[in-house]
Amino acid sequence: MNKIFKLIILVYFILVSSNLAFAKENFFDEALKKYQSQNYDDAKFMFERNIVFNPKDAKSYLYLAKIYNHEEDQKKEEYNLETTLLIEPNNEEAILMLMKIALKKSNYSKVNDLSQTFVKVCKNLCDENNGIQKSLKNIEPDNNES
Repeated sequence: MNKIFKLIILVYFILVSSNLAFAKENFFDEALKKYQSQNYDDAKFMFERNIVFNPKDAKSYLYLAKIYNHEEDQKKEEYNLETTLLIEPNNEEAILMLMKIALKKSNYSKVNDLSQTFVKVCKNLCDENNGIQKSLKNIEPDNNES
């Protein structure tokens, strides 16, 4: 009887674990589809729901940041980008997005710091950094004159 009870509990935990894993993947996939179809409110809800099951999912935080960028909520965008980088420090897209925010805020030292990190990790978006650096060179002399 004791072996049967242990077996039932083991099967239960396996089923629960597999259902949670499926739910995590399903929430992200569904959120991504909603994001791609520009249904941002539903996508936001699904990404947040995915984070409940998987709080270390950097992709969900990154997509939330993209949604907040679209909604022009810079504070929430920045928060989600910072969270993305806490989980995945080499996420070049998050670094690039933070660089653009810092550039808008005229925080040139932060842009330079992020740019140094970006150069070390970039694989796909390296050309974007060059454009930001050119913008910085055009802006910084005016900033030094003040």
